[in-house]
Amino acid sequence: MITSSPVADNNRKSFGVPHLISVVIPVYGGEKTLTAVLAEVAALTTLTESPDGHPFRVSEALLVYDNGPDDSARIIRALSDSYEFVRPVWLSKNFGQHAATIAGMASSGGDWIVTLDEDGQHDPNDIGTLLDAAMSTQSPVVYAKPVNPAPHGAFRNTASKGAKWFLTKAFAGSNAPDYQSFRLILGSIGRGVAAYSGSGVYLDVALGWVAGRATTAPVRLREEGDRDSGYSTRRLISHFWRMILSSGTRALRLVSVLGVFFAAIGIVVAIFILISRLTGAVVTEGWASTIVIVLLGVGAILFSLGIIAEYIGVSVNMAMGKPPYMITSDPGAGPLGRTRSVSQ
Repeated sequence: MITSSPVADNNRKSFGVPHLISVVIPVYGGEKTLTAVLAEVAALTTLTESPDGHPFRVSEALLVYDNGPDDSARIIRALSDSYEFVRPVWLSKNFGQHAATIAGMASSGGDWIVTLDEDGQHDPNDIGTLLDAAMSTQSPVVYAKPVNPAPHGAFRNTASKGAKWFLTKAFAGSNAPDYQSFRLILGSIGRGVAAYSGSGVYLDVALGWVAGRATTAPVRLREEGDRDSGYSTRRLISHFWRMILSSGTRALRLVSVLGVFFAAIGIVVAIFILISRLTGAVVTEGWASTIVIVLLGVGAILFSLGIIAEYIGVSVNMAMGKPPYMITSDPGAGPLGRTRSVSQ
C-alpha cells in the first residue's frame, strides 16, 4: 500500500529529490477502461512515497493511440482536455503493442518510464513497489511478477509459460520468464532502446541487449475491464515468433546444428553399412548408398543454409529501413478532421 504521509520509521530512507515517472500506455481498445485507469494514475501526480520511503511523482502519462477498432481516440482527446499531465501520441496506423510502447518511450521525459496496459489489469499504485525494487537492487529494469494467475484462462496462461520456458532453454541468457507488460525502466535506457530499435523488435529482448541487470517485484493482477482481448490465437503466435526473431541469430544457428546432426547420422549409417558388408550381414541392395547420400546431402545443404542465413540475419539487422512506428499529429485536428462547409 502506498501512502503519502510522512515516514516515521527511522530505518526508512529519506530523499529530497523525487523520482519523476513517465507512464506509457499503448491504446488499442481502451474505450471502456482507459478513463478509470487514468483516474488512478492522476492520484499519483502529487508527491507520493513508495513503501520504502522513496518519493516519486507521475509527471506525465503518454497515451499512444494504435488505431484500434473502437472509439479510443475520442477518449484520449477527452482525457487530454481533463488532465494537464496527459500527452496523446498519435500513430499513423496500427503498429502493434510493442511498437506503440516504444513510440511512447521515445516521447517520454521522466527519470523512469512505467509501461501499463489499458485494461486496468495493472494497479498503478504498485509503481512504488517497482521503484523500491529498482533502488534496492540498483536495477535499471524491473518487471512486475504476478503473485496470482493472470485473468486470461488456463489455456492461455499455460501456453504463455510454455513459450517463455522454451525461449529460456533454447536461447541462453533470455529473461523470458520475467517478461511482463507492466515494467519500470530507467528513462535514459528506455529512450535509448526506442531510438535504436528496428522494425519488428520485441521490446523486452531489446532491453536485454543494453540493460545490465533486470529484477522483479511482486504485484497482484486485477481482473481485466469490460473489453475483449486484443490478442487472438494468430496474434499470440505472431507475438511468440517475433520473440524468437528478436533474440538475434541464435535461431539461425539451430539450422546449422540441424545440418551437423543429419551429417553425423549419415556418417554413422555409412559406418554401419560398411561393417555389415564386411561381416556378411544382409543389406537391401541400393538402400545403403541412397540413405547415405540423402543424409549427407541434407546435412550439407542445411549447414550451408545456416551459414548463409547467419550473414543474411546480420545484414538485415543492420540495414533494415522499415520504421518500427511513425508518430503523426492528431488526425481529428488536421485535414482529415475538417468538416465540409456549405456555401449559400
